[in-house]
Amino acid sequence: MATIYDKWWQTGVIYQVYPRSFQDSNGDGVGDLNGIISRLDYLQWLGIDAVWLSPIYPSPMADFGYDIADYTGIHPLFGSAADFDRLLEEVHRRGMKLLLDLVPNHTSDQHPWFLESRSSKDSPKRDWYIWQDSLPDGGVPNNWLSVFGGEAWEWDANTQQYYYHAFLKEQPDLNWRNPEVRAAMYDVMRYWLKKGVDGFRVDVMWHMIKDDQLRNNPTNPEYEPHMGTYSQVLPVYSTDQPEVHEVVREMRAVMEEFEGDRVMIGEIYLPIQQLMAYYGVDNKGAHLPFNFQLLSLPWQASSLAVAIDQYEGALPAQGWPNWVLSNHDQHRIASRVGQLQARVAAILLLTLRGTPTIYYGDEIGMRNVAIPFEEVQDPQGLNMPDKNLSRDPSRTPMEWDDSENAGFTTGKPWLRLSKTWQRNNVHTQQTDLYSMLTLYKQLIELRAKEPSLHAGDYRPVYADNQVIAFKRCLEGQQQFLIVLNLTHLPCYFRPPHFTFSGTVEIATFPEINGSRVENSISLDGDEGLVIRLDSQQ
Repeated sequence: MATIYDKWWQTGVIYQVYPRSFQDSNGDGVGDLNGIISRLDYLQWLGIDAVWLSPIYPSPMADFGYDIADYTGIHPLFGSAADFDRLLEEVHRRGMKLLLDLVPNHTSDQHPWFLESRSSKDSPKRDWYIWQDSLPDGGVPNNWLSVFGGEAWEWDANTQQYYYHAFLKEQPDLNWRNPEVRAAMYDVMRYWLKKGVDGFRVDVMWHMIKDDQLRNNPTNPEYEPHMGTYSQVLPVYSTDQPEVHEVVREMRAVMEEFEGDRVMIGEIYLPIQQLMAYYGVDNKGAHLPFNFQLLSLPWQASSLAVAIDQYEGALPAQGWPNWVLSNHDQHRIASRVGQLQARVAAILLLTLRGTPTIYYGDEIGMRNVAIPFEEVQDPQGLNMPDKNLSRDPSRTPMEWDDSENAGFTTGKPWLRLSKTWQRNNVHTQQTDLYSMLTLYKQLIELRAKEPSLHAGDYRPVYADNQVIAFKRCLEGQQQFLIVLNLTHLPCYFRPPHFTFSGTVEIATFPEINGSRVENSISLDGDEGLVIRLDSQQ
C-alpha cells in the first residue's frame, strides 16, 4: 500500500523560468519581473503549481546572474524590490508557489565580502574564501580545474596568493568550512523565507565543501578531446565531500524554522548512490536532490528502464523522487530526441512517480537555437570555443505568438529567436488539439486529479529495446498503464504473464484517445499511451 503524499512539492508540477528569456516588459530585449507577472495567467491555465526563477539578484552578469554581488537585492535589469514583492503576491494569489535560485557556493568578485577578503591577508573576511600560497616553484596550489575551462586558481597580485574558483575567476568560491560564512548564508535564506518565498533551488550543492588537504584530483582515464577541459581530471577532492551533508542538514533546519511546506531542491550531478546521500539521515537533507537521469542517459528504452528501477530502488524510506527533461545548462529535450519523441518524453515526465520540473518552452516543443559564434554570450562557450559548449541555444526567448519577436519584446531580443517561432508558439498551440502544449496541459490536468498519478506506486511492467511500460496505482484508486515506444519504428507490446484491458486516456497521437485496448498493442513509432485500466484490475 502506498503512503499518501500530500505536500504541494510532492503532488505539484514545478516550472523553471529563465527570467532573461521569459517576457520583457520594457523593451530592452531582456525579460524581467513585470514580464513574468504578465504571464502568470498562462502558467495558471497550464496547471503549474510552482514557479522557480533562475537568479534575479544584483550581479555583474559575468555568468548571467550566477555571480551574485548582493544576495538580498534585485538586479535593476529585472526590476525593483517592489516588483519582486508584487510578483510574489501575484503568484500566491493564483494559488501557486515561488522558488528562488540560491547560489551559496560562490559569490561575484564584486561582492562586498570578497572585496573585503582580498583587501589584505589580515582582513577579517580573508578566511571567507579559499586562499592559498603558490607552490615553491610558483605554480598553482593543485591541479583542480574550472568547470568553465582552465585552472581553478587565480593569482591575486595585491596579496600574493591564489584564490579558488570552481567556475569563472569572477566567481570565487566561499569557504563553507568557516562558520561565519554558514551563518551569513543562512541569514540570506531567512531574509527570503520571511518575505514568503516557498523554497530554494540550491545551485551546485555538491560543490560547497572541498577537501581540507586540497589534494590533487586523479586524472580521468576516459577523457576525450571533445569533452570540456574540466573532464581531464575526476573532481573527487573538489566536490562531494562528506562534510557537505552537515551543511545541507543545517540548511534544511533553517527551512524548518518557517511555517508551511517550504522546499529545498539541490542541484547535484552525481551517480545515483551518491545522490541518495543528499536526502540526508532520516530525510533531513534536501527535500528533492535533482535527478538528472533523463537529461544525461542515452534515450534508449532498456537503459532508461533500468535507470528508473535503480533510482526507485535506491530511494531512502520516505524519500520522494523527482524528474527533469531539460534546464538552462543542458540541451532541450526536443533537440536531443526530436519533436515526436519529445511528446513521448512529456508522457514519461508527467506519469513517473515523483515531482516533475518543466523547463520553460519545452511545453511547446522549443528546440535549441543555433547562435552564430559572434553572438555567443555564455562564458562556457566563449572560454572553450572549439568545444561547442555554449548554453545559449537552450536559453533563447519564449515564443508567445506570431507578432514581432514572438511577443517576447518590442526591442531587440538578447538572444535570437528560433526560425520557426511564427508557427510554433503558445498562441497557435493553445487552440490546436494536436499540439505539444495541448498534450502537456492534458497530462498535467490528469496528473492533478488522479491520486494514482501524483501519489501512487510505480510498478515496472515491461521493457525491451523499444518499449517501456509501467503501472501507476494507489489502493482504492483508478490504476493506469503507461506504454511508451522510445523509437521511431513500429513495435508490439505483448508482455508475457501480464493481461490488461482499458481505455486510452491520453496518447501522443490524439486520434486514438478513447479507444479500447486489451492484452496486445501495436505501437507506431513515437507512440505513447496513458491507459485507464478497467476497474477489476
